Amino acid sequence: MMNIAVIGLGSMGKRRIRLLTRHFPEHTVIGIDTQAARCEDCARTFGIRSFSSLPEAVQNNKLDAIFVCTSPLSHNSIIAQALQYNLQVFTEINLVQDGYDENIKTAEEKRLVLFLSSTFFYREEIRFVQQQLKAHPQCISYTYHVGQYLPDWHPWESYKSFFLGDKRTNGCREIMAIDLPWIIKTFGKVVDVHVFRSKMSRLDIDYPDTFIISLKHENGNLGTFVADVVARAPFRELRVSGEQLLLSWDGTPNSLKRFDLNQKKWEQIKLYDQVDQLENYSATITENAYLEEIKAFFAQVETGEPAPYTFYDDYETLRLIDRIEQNI
Repeated sequence: MMNIAVIGLGSMGKRRIRLLTRHFPEHTVIGIDTQAARCEDCARTFGIRSFSSLPEAVQNNKLDAIFVCTSPLSHNSIIAQALQYNLQVFTEINLVQDGYDENIKTAEEKRLVLFLSSTFFYREEIRFVQQQLKAHPQCISYTYHVGQYLPDWHPWESYKSFFLGDKRTNGCREIMAIDLPWIIKTFGKVVDVHVFRSKMSRLDIDYPDTFIISLKHENGNLGTFVADVVARAPFRELRVSGEQLLLSWDGTPNSLKRFDLNQKKWEQIKLYDQVDQLENYSATITENAYLEEIKAFFAQVETGEPAPYTFYDDYETLRLIDRIEQNI
């Protein structure tokens, strides 16, 4: 049994609390947020106590672990502080490399877990694609397009007031940070990249809103990855094509298809007995994967089971994203 603090009680923090309290009742969960209204909302919704800061939470509780669900630019200092308190750390994606060297070193010296969210590693559809590529070893090509209109990400607030409107942690960068980890794991190490980027919309942002990225992988695979924050409806579209393999997926749990080479027709691949989805989120977002990565965090804390994606891996991903953004 652990005492867990979730810091940052916005939409992602509430997701983590909901999953923790529903599926891991043996653990005690508290909240941390500087906004009193968020703390009061979590008390009403989940029946948990909340505090205004990590030092206050530590002073009033014997904590074992922390889930960092604040905006990315704040992660470095919060993680560093949590490690000094000897807490196991689960963090949402960071988007920048601030503090990586120091926090990795501290976690290793203190033998603490530093777990980084990468939700698509836990999607059954991605695992199926990976299995198919292993079963059919061949060079393939793929196209992948992810789009969502920036003002619709957090419709309850202006996109200029939260981190996706910030140039350092912009919306396209987040899409790349979410998807490039599984793309690299699935299709191979990237050895060459070419980029077209532009601002196609009237959005009040100081970064490109559309990236078309051509990727060459070490094993000969070729891909095109399009990321944009101008699509008026959120979508994901993946097509994997090889001489012995053709797959299609539109991001939803029941949309994965494989072309039957003998029957010459598409067959739907059923991977879920039950899908947990929230009504106010896109159909491409499932709670199943978020739950699975929480289980992976606990497994690493309790048994030392390695995580599928680490801060070391993310170092390389963020460097690639820097190259893509700088078009070099």
